[in-house]
Amino acid sequence: MNAPDFDLADAHRYFAASCFNLAWELIDKPDRTPDEDERMTQHNQASLWHWSQRPDCQARNLSIGYWQSSRIHALLGRVDEAKRYAELCLAHTFAEEAFLRGYAHEALARAALLAGDTAEGARQLSTATAFAAQVTDDEDRQLLQSDLKSLQAR
Repeated sequence: MNAPDFDLADAHRYFAASCFNLAWELIDKPDRTPDEDERMTQHNQASLWHWSQRPDCQARNLSIGYWQSSRIHALLGRVDEAKRYAELCLAHTFAEEAFLRGYAHEALARAALLAGDTAEGARQLSTATAFAAQVTDDEDRQLLQSDLKSLQAR
């Protein structure tokens, strides 16, 4: 196979971000069609793959991608996949800041609640709330707390 006539690193950088944002737009869309649900999943997976090909890919980048994947699968009612991606998210956050660690536990709580496991959901919410209290950036802390409140209302 011949080398492409474009900068491959630039392509991975572009598609990692672009696909993530396209998936996010569909997450926020209230009335998705089944085709849009599938595209949402595909955009997320493409984003994750492009990140994994970047030389500057770090655990935090994968954590965010896995979190988005968990959220997507939770939206689609896919309990096992939501949990699997939440666990992958957590696995990539151990050395990361409280914001990402809190979101990993938010994803685990969301998956547990979707599965009907209220005890595990409450445990994960408690852990996520403790991490949220450690977030020093006001905007990030409020974002995480807002997502946690949406789960507590369930």
